[in-house]
Parts: sequence; structure tokens; C-alpha cells
Amino acid sequence: MRTDVRTVVPVLFLCCASFVCLGPLSLPARAQPSNAPMLGEDEIFQELVRRNQIRSDELREYTANRAYRVSDPSGKIDAAKEGRMDFHAPGLKRFTTTGEQGSGIVRRLALNPLISSEIKAAAGKDHRDSSISPANYRLKLLGEEDLRNYRCYVLRATPTRVDKYLFEGRIWVDKQDFAVVRIEGHPAANLSFWIKRADFVRDYQRVDGFWLPLRDETVVQVRIYGRKVLTIDHQEYTLNGNSASETAAAR
Repeated sequence: MRTDVRTVVPVLFLCCASFVCLGPLSLPARAQPSNAPMLGEDEIFQELVRRNQIRSDELREYTANRAYRVSDPSGKIDAAKEGRMDFHAPGLKRFTTTGEQGSGIVRRLALNPLISSEIKAAAGKDHRDSSISPANYRLKLLGEEDLRNYRCYVLRATPTRVDKYLFEGRIWVDKQDFAVVRIEGHPAANLSFWIKRADFVRDYQRVDGFWLPLRDETVVQVRIYGRKVLTIDHQEYTLNGNSASETAAAR
């Protein structure tokens, strides 16, 4: 039986999102070199990996509200899904749906599998190493730049192998916390015949010493159907059993 392209297109969003990072897709302003001495890329990379491990060890659990949306470039929503994601270390995630709208087909074939794949990956199932580590990437320091009130190192990230779960692009690393503030780029390998291009951005936010996702956006150029946009907003975190304000007061 012939495959209906209308049922294939939503699945492409799952392919684009499964390598962790998603979406704008204008090029960033060129990083401006700093007059002050800067660390080299190897030192930045080592400290980034070290600090990430510390933060990961200290984060026992969190809860966050999620809003998933699939739309066209004009903003017209094809499908949307809202809910709460609960995480418990070392690898348990659970999603509770609180609202849905739009196409049931898109939710069933794209958004639901996307959420399920994140839950399975957290538990170690279908695990693929896509972390920003020396095994997966080489970094080149481009300069410094202010991004959302954070002073950041800007680095070019080049994958060590051609892999659709890795990306090629830029990362912004906070100079104080050595944490990723933004990732922007495109997959290192072709995702599908149907996808002509996929560009993504993931922004992170600092929540009581931890750096957690703020917003994902992926723009996909699909053959025949043109551009489609997937966004994920992450809001209202509760960390280690306390709300953000309670955690800040305790500290």
C-alpha cells in the first residue's frame, strides 16, 4: 500500500527533535573579540564538562510545565499539547497531559512519540550519546558576546563524526557558571529524504544554580509541504522538591 505523505510529515518533527536540540533561525551577530585575556577552548571545554557533571549530580528531581506546538511560519497552529514533566534522578521521567488542541493526527504521530522518546532516553532506553563532550565535538573559540544578560564565550561546535544525533553550529557558554546558555545549528547528517533542511535553537535558563531548558524551536523545510515549526516552552520549574523561590530563600 502506498504511504500517504500527510502521515509521514508529522513524524519528521520527531526525527528533528530526537537529537536533543531544537530551532531561530537567523544567524547570530558576529561575536566580538574581548580585549581581556580569555581562556582557550580546551580549558573552557574541560570546565564545561566538569561543571555539568557537578550540576547533574546535585539535581535530584524537578517538575516543569511544557507547551508543545506545531505551526506554519505565519504562526497558525496545526497541533498543540500542554502538560507537566516530572523528573527523578537518575533517569525517571513522567509526563502528565493537561490540555490538547488541533490535529489529532499530528499529536499522535509527532508530539506523542517525541515525548515518549525523551522519557525512554532518560531511562537509558534508546540511548544515544549526544552530549557536548570531547568524544562528540571539537570546539573553536570565536570570541565573547552578551546574551540575555549573560556574558558568554561563543564557540563553533564541529562534530567528530557524521551523525544525525549530533549537530554543527555554535554554542554560548556562560563565563561565570561554565554552562550552555544557547545552542544553535543544524543536524550533522541528513535526517530524511523528505527534509531539505532543519535548523534549531535551544535556549537555557538559570534556575537557582541549575541550567535548564527555556525554549526549543526547530524550523524544518519539508519537500512539497514547505516550512513547519516545532516549539517547546519550558516554564515554572520546581527543583529538588522546592519551588524556585523556596530554593533561593534556603540558599
